[in-house]
Amino acid sequence: MSRAFQSKDVGTVLLENGTITEKQLELARRRHTRQQVPLHRAIVDLSLASEEETHRALAEINGMEFVDLENVEVTEELLKMVPVKIALHFRFAPVTISNGQMTLAFSEPPVMSDLGNLRLLLGTRLRAALTTPSGVHAFIKKHYGLGAQTIQQLRNDQSTPELADEVVFDLKNTDAPPMDGTMSDFVNQILLEALRLDATDIHIEPYQATIKLRYRIDGILQDIQVPAGLRQLYNSIVSRLKVMAGLNIAERRIPHDGRIGMKTGNEEYDLRVSIIPTPWGEAVCLRILGRQNMFLDMQQLGMEPQQQEVLAELTRLPQGLILLTGPTGSGKTTTLYAALAHANDGSRKIVTIENPIEYRLEGISQIQTREDIGLTFSSGLRSVLRHDPDVILIGEIRDVETAEIAVRAAQTGHLVFATLHTNDSVSSIPRLLDMEIEPFLLASSLISSIAQRLARRICRHCMKPDESISDDVRQEMAEALRIAPEKVRAWTGAGCVECNDQGYRGRVALYEFFMVNDEIVDVLRPGITPSELRKIGRRSGWRPIRDNGWLKVQEGVISIEENERLTRRVTIPNWFLDKSY
Repeated sequence: MSRAFQSKDVGTVLLENGTITEKQLELARRRHTRQQVPLHRAIVDLSLASEEETHRALAEINGMEFVDLENVEVTEELLKMVPVKIALHFRFAPVTISNGQMTLAFSEPPVMSDLGNLRLLLGTRLRAALTTPSGVHAFIKKHYGLGAQTIQQLRNDQSTPELADEVVFDLKNTDAPPMDGTMSDFVNQILLEALRLDATDIHIEPYQATIKLRYRIDGILQDIQVPAGLRQLYNSIVSRLKVMAGLNIAERRIPHDGRIGMKTGNEEYDLRVSIIPTPWGEAVCLRILGRQNMFLDMQQLGMEPQQQEVLAELTRLPQGLILLTGPTGSGKTTTLYAALAHANDGSRKIVTIENPIEYRLEGISQIQTREDIGLTFSSGLRSVLRHDPDVILIGEIRDVETAEIAVRAAQTGHLVFATLHTNDSVSSIPRLLDMEIEPFLLASSLISSIAQRLARRICRHCMKPDESISDDVRQEMAEALRIAPEKVRAWTGAGCVECNDQGYRGRVALYEFFMVNDEIVDVLRPGITPSELRKIGRRSGWRPIRDNGWLKVQEGVISIEENERLTRRVTIPNWFLDKSY
C-alpha cells in the first residue's frame, strides 16, 4: 500500500477529486457509522458517486490497479481454468494469465488468507486488481450464465429434489448449504437477481429448444442469459413456483393465478404469479410488489415544484374528487400512496379499497377486494362510507356503480382519491360523462385530474450531451419551454456496466395536472370533446405531459428518445388525407 494514501479514506479522495461535497461526505460518514457498512458502500448506496468513481478511489488508497471489465476480452482457456463456483464464492472475475501469473479483478480488496486459498485452488501465482461489484456480476452472468453452477449440479443428479411447501420463503436462508444444487436454489437465484436489478416483473417462457428469461427493468423487458441445459429442467422450475404459490402442480392445461410471500434480509415482498399454457409448456409471469419501490415522500416522485405544491394543497382539501389516470404500470398507486401519507396527519380517518394492497400504511385502514365472495369496489365502497371516513382511496373506478358512489361521496364531505384508465388527464371528464354521471354532479365534485407516465432516467455515470437534436425537436422544445432554440439542451446515456449497457438507470414520473375551474364547469355537458376541454385548459395554465417531458429533457433527467417513446404523437401523412387517393 502506498504511504501517500495511508491516512486517507475513499471519502477524502472523492472530496479532493471534486466528486462529492463536504456535506455529502458527512452524510455518508453518518450512514457508515450508524449502519456499520464500509464508507465506500455508503457512498454508492446514497448515489453520491458512481460505483466506478468510488472503486477507483478505493483502488487508489489500497495501491491496486483498477480494471474496467467492459473492456476485457477473456479467453475460453482462462474461463475453463476458473470454476464458476470459485468465482462466485470469492466475488472476482479472471482477467488475464501471463507467464504463469493470473490477474483476478475483485469487487472488494481481498484479504491475504483468501489470496492464499485461491493460489491453492487455482494452482497458479495470482495478482489482485479491483473492479466494481456490478462489473463482476455482469461478467459472471455473461460468461457463465445466471445460475450456471446450480444447473450443472441438477443435470448431474439422478433424482428430482423434493420441494417443500412453505408460507414465506427466505431467499437468503443461512441454514442451507451455500452451494446446495437444488431447484429451489436456482429459483431463488432468479428472484434475487430480479431484486438486485430492481425488476418489476419476471417472465419465464418455454420454446421448442430453449427457455427465455426476461426481466422488466424500468418498464422495458431485458433478456437474461441462462445456462445451457435449462430446457430439460423447465418443468421442475414451474413445479417449484407452483408449490411456492400453493397451486396444483399436476394441472398444466389451464391458466393459474397465485401469490408467493418471500423475504430477503429485512425486506418482505409479494409475488403475484400468473401461469398460462403454451404449445411448449407453461409460461410464467411474476409481478414483484415490495416496500422498497414505494416513495412515500412527494419530493421523490419527480414532480416539478409547482406541481408538488398543488398536490400537497389537494391533500388538505375537506372534500372533492381527485383522479389519477394513466396506463397499467405508470406508477399511479405510488403517487396515491404518497398523497395519502401526506394527508395522514392523525386528525382524519383514512380508508382505502384496493386490489391488491401493494403497500401497508400505518394509521390507515385498508381493504382488499375479493370478487369471489362479492367484495367488489362498489360493494366495499358502500361499507366504507358507513365507517365515518374523512379520506377515501378507491384503487380503480371500473364501472358505473363505483363511479356514481365515488362522485356522491365527494359531494358529502369526503375527500376521494381514485384511479381511472384514460390516455390523459383531460379525457377523464368525457369518460365519466360516458358513464352517465350527471354533469352537475361531476361539476360539483371533481377538483383535479392528474395523468402520469414513468420515464427512464438517464444513467448518471455514462450520460453525455446529445449532439443529434433534430430541427423539429429543437423548435418544439423551444416553444414548449419558451426559450430560444439555441438554448435547447439534451443528454443521452452511452451505456455502461452500472446501467447494464442500457443508458438508463431508475425512473422518474412525468405529470399532467388538469384543474377544474368555473370556466370548465360552465361547459360540462354530455358529448363534450377532449379537444374543447384542452383549449379551455390551456387558457388556465394546463400543459400537456409531453411539454413536461421536454422540461425533464432540458434538465438532463430523461432523453429525447424516452419522451418520444412515452408521448409520441402520430403524424398523419398528406397522402392519407387526400380524398382522391
